[in-house]
Amino acid sequence: MGALLRSEEMNLIQIFIQPEAAYHIVAELGEMGCVQFKDLNEDVNLFQREYSMQVKTANELERQLKYIEAEIKKEDIPIPDITSIPKAPNLSDIANLEVHLDKTEREIREMSESEMILRQEYYQGIQQKYVLEKAQTFFNQQDEAVNSDYTSDHIRNSSQLGYIAGVINKEKFFAFERMLWRIGKGNIFIRNADIEEPIEDPTSRTESRKTSFIAFFQGENLANKIHKICVGFHVAVVNVPVEWSVREERIKRLTKDIGDIKDLLDRSVEHKTKQLLSVVKEIQNWSIMVRKIKAIYSTMNLFNHDVSRKCLIAEGWIPTSDLYYINTALMDGSVACGSSVPSFFNILTTTQTPPTFNRTNKFTQGFQNLIEAYAFSSYRELNPTLYTIITFPFLFAIMFGDLGHGVIMLCFGLWMVLSEKKIMEQKDKNEIFSIFFGGRYIILLMGIFSIYTGFIYNDVFSKSLNLFGSKWKIDNLTDLVLHFDFNSNETNEDALKYTLKPLSSYQGDPYFAGIDPVWQSAENKIIFLNSFKMKLSIVFGIIHMIFGVSLSIINFLHFRKPAYIVLDFLPKLLFFGFLFVYLLTMMIMKWINYTAMNDDNIDSPHGSFCAPSVLIFFIGMMLFKKSEIDSSCHPYMFDGQEILQHIFVILALLCIPWMLLGVPLYEIAKRKKKNMAVHQNSNAGNHVQLEVIPETSVLDTQEEKEEEEEPMSELMVHAAIHTIEFTLSTVSHTASYLRLWALSLAHAQLSEVLWNMVFRKALLLNQQYIGGIFIYIIFLAWSTITVGILVLMEGLSAFLHTLRLHWVEFMTKFFEGQGYGFEPFSFKTILDEDVEAEHE
Repeated sequence: MGALLRSEEMNLIQIFIQPEAAYHIVAELGEMGCVQFKDLNEDVNLFQREYSMQVKTANELERQLKYIEAEIKKEDIPIPDITSIPKAPNLSDIANLEVHLDKTEREIREMSESEMILRQEYYQGIQQKYVLEKAQTFFNQQDEAVNSDYTSDHIRNSSQLGYIAGVINKEKFFAFERMLWRIGKGNIFIRNADIEEPIEDPTSRTESRKTSFIAFFQGENLANKIHKICVGFHVAVVNVPVEWSVREERIKRLTKDIGDIKDLLDRSVEHKTKQLLSVVKEIQNWSIMVRKIKAIYSTMNLFNHDVSRKCLIAEGWIPTSDLYYINTALMDGSVACGSSVPSFFNILTTTQTPPTFNRTNKFTQGFQNLIEAYAFSSYRELNPTLYTIITFPFLFAIMFGDLGHGVIMLCFGLWMVLSEKKIMEQKDKNEIFSIFFGGRYIILLMGIFSIYTGFIYNDVFSKSLNLFGSKWKIDNLTDLVLHFDFNSNETNEDALKYTLKPLSSYQGDPYFAGIDPVWQSAENKIIFLNSFKMKLSIVFGIIHMIFGVSLSIINFLHFRKPAYIVLDFLPKLLFFGFLFVYLLTMMIMKWINYTAMNDDNIDSPHGSFCAPSVLIFFIGMMLFKKSEIDSSCHPYMFDGQEILQHIFVILALLCIPWMLLGVPLYEIAKRKKKNMAVHQNSNAGNHVQLEVIPETSVLDTQEEKEEEEEPMSELMVHAAIHTIEFTLSTVSHTASYLRLWALSLAHAQLSEVLWNMVFRKALLLNQQYIGGIFIYIIFLAWSTITVGILVLMEGLSAFLHTLRLHWVEFMTKFFEGQGYGFEPFSFKTILDEDVEAEHE
């Protein structure tokens, strides 16, 4: 609870580490994840730092592991998940790991290169074999074409024809053929034949369809052009002999060579697979250890190397409650390396602003993320998360109030909570689902609160539950039933609608809990719900904002600024109370005094016909103008109200200069008193008093300069901005809470329209067995739209509006948000970030 109320206390520590124990100590601190180290070498380039070579070595190891992992994935070998996270290796094990990874990478690379050469030879041999086998057919076709199309003189010179044979991708052949026809102007004779079985590319390891061809031409000019086109289309050119016997001999030799290469290739792949299987079990452990090694040396590069003291000096922030972890890490690190000289730390006195750290668990983490998405709390400032856990799902439920939709949301959130271990073990989670899973407890609470507000609204998928019996009576209910034909397929909706009149239809006893179900069928339902939900949103909005203003007292007391309670909190509370609490009071008085029960007495000033408009009343109050109402009605709710309203407005206006001048004048008086005390102390004596100077940070001379006093002009400007922002925002923020009314009414009406326009059509069908099929189909459509639009889209809309009400209307009343987050050196955080980067 303390961590949620405000951020934890932080200490700036200075650690003196022996160089031989530095690696082990940093490794222990990385496992604990409790120290945020500062960079003491900001002016030194990364490659000039003490441990830049070790970082470079770690990068090389990481590159080797990525290459080995890529080869494993290329062979479709599954990588088993690790059962436990290994710790960072010892310094002696790092050298062995370097040698082993270097040897493994070299062997796998040699086997991969040998395999690539064999695959290339096999690929070329297959292509040559197919081209040579088709060559006889090509030459026969060419002879037939020459005998039929050429004269005897041409046949005599046919031996002067040249030819080019090769293999090309099947999808490129048409373009290739057109290009040859264009450059040859019809003088190139080409024949082709598709290769029946697909051929695997040795580089990409993908299979593709190929086409073998042979092109006949005449002249060196065409030969050069064809060669250039073949290069452009990545054609594998094959040398085909003219003699049939030579081609036959080469086919036999290629067949034998292909068989031998295939055997060698299979053996090479088998040997490489065995090598990869021997390292696949350790690849994940090695990868984690190398990441930890790199993180350790990168962190050690932040330390200051003190040559005179022969030690490393580190500085960092740590929560006060975790200080005992430092002693444990220093002792374990010294024991691990066998150092006889102990390492130690000091707590520094500093004026630097510590980081903000709120310790959370899996339940509160989601709510804390909502706050930190807006801003980090200032150091030790009141944390809004503690109150957001309740106010956020409650305000959401006011807009989303539907018992049926709340049950759907509750079931989804409950499923994620109960299955969180299984879901967390899944690595390849969808990004959108990961967002939902991170806020599973928020969704769970939103579902619970939505069920509650849906019960109060008596709204279940736009229908009502008559649990306690309606408290309304309809005198003409018999007439309404007579006008409705139950045997007809068509509905007479007007016959079922009736207007609820409080005086004639109400029995006098209120419904036990929530809204009476009879309102679901009333013609004036919208009028009633519109007025009810609008006033309800104003009530909760004013209460929520007053609560936010009141929380500033806790900050003032904690930071020892009791004067600010009178100078800042009190005028804000009075300004808000004189205007908006009075507005709330008028609404309650209107509910109590003006009822339909007084309509029997025509002369009564408290009949429903005399009920004033609170909005018009409030505007008239601000303008010092009397509202115009019927002469038979009293212009005000009670005697002396007009004078009281004038007093409230005047007092509210007086609060403005109170807010504007109170804090600046107090700060000026405080400074004068401080300067007088310093002047008196300087003249108090002539002797020199020795002072014990507390130990400070190494960076104090650079970063912690004495704060200059803010001039009076800036104090006034800041106070003026703060005052104007608060006074103007009170009206806009109060009106902003009307979104509770608007979204709640829109959600209910959309649900009702969906029921009447979709599912109700199926229920009114009188088709016996076929009607059941229609109900089943239409129910599927109705439920899909309900979940997709009313639960997901409307839920997201209500979520965003609730987020805005907390960020702007609530938190700005007490929350500064000028801090920065605590980012400790943690192996867990580093590994999680690497996993997320791999999945992107």
